Amino acid sequence: MLDYLIDIDTEALLAINGFHDVFQDALWWMVSAKWSSLLILVALLWVLLHQNRRHALLVLAMLVLAFVLADQVSSGIIKQLVERLRPSHDPSLGDAVHIVNGYRGGMYGFVSSHAANSFAIITFMALLFRNRSLTIGLTVWALMQCYSRMYLGVHYPGDILGGMVVGLLTGWLAWMLMRWIQWRWRLPQGHYTRNDAMIILSSIAITLLGLVTAAIFLVI
Repeated sequence: MLDYLIDIDTEALLAINGFHDVFQDALWWMVSAKWSSLLILVALLWVLLHQNRRHALLVLAMLVLAFVLADQVSSGIIKQLVERLRPSHDPSLGDAVHIVNGYRGGMYGFVSSHAANSFAIITFMALLFRNRSLTIGLTVWALMQCYSRMYLGVHYPGDILGGMVVGLLTGWLAWMLMRWIQWRWRLPQGHYTRNDAMIILSSIAITLLGLVTAAIFLVI
């Protein structure tokens, strides 16, 4: 059964990674970059500046906690225990994996830290804002980052799914901890409007438009 699932995972990875061209190489390379979420984080900070200072600091602390937990559980614990080679390092795949800009990542890939970190943050933010449009936008952005890792050949779909689970759990735990702290010390809760959610949603849209435009200019 396990071998069957591994075969499906490998076939799915090769299908995603094998559907490539110059434009997609440029686009997914930039989507996967660490700086790609910078504008979204700036928009979040802008929204928090208009909240109660103690609440804003608590939110930032919990976001950092969610990120660190997701990253340490995925990279510091699970990857070291499972030791599943990334597709880009798997000798059984030979030259079947399309490599972009010579990037192969670290040796082990299960679970994906990108997926874990992304879903930890968007889970926390979705619970914080409670806005359907923003939740959809954040999910689309996180899924694009996950897809980029498979496109680049550094993660199997199973690595991504595992990372999503880690991210969802750590994001939810950080949220529950924040709610407990607010209750225990009677700290103020935030008041977020639809406009606040739209500011962050707009930053996602601008980021996507900018990345697509940049990819087009890089290939023409």
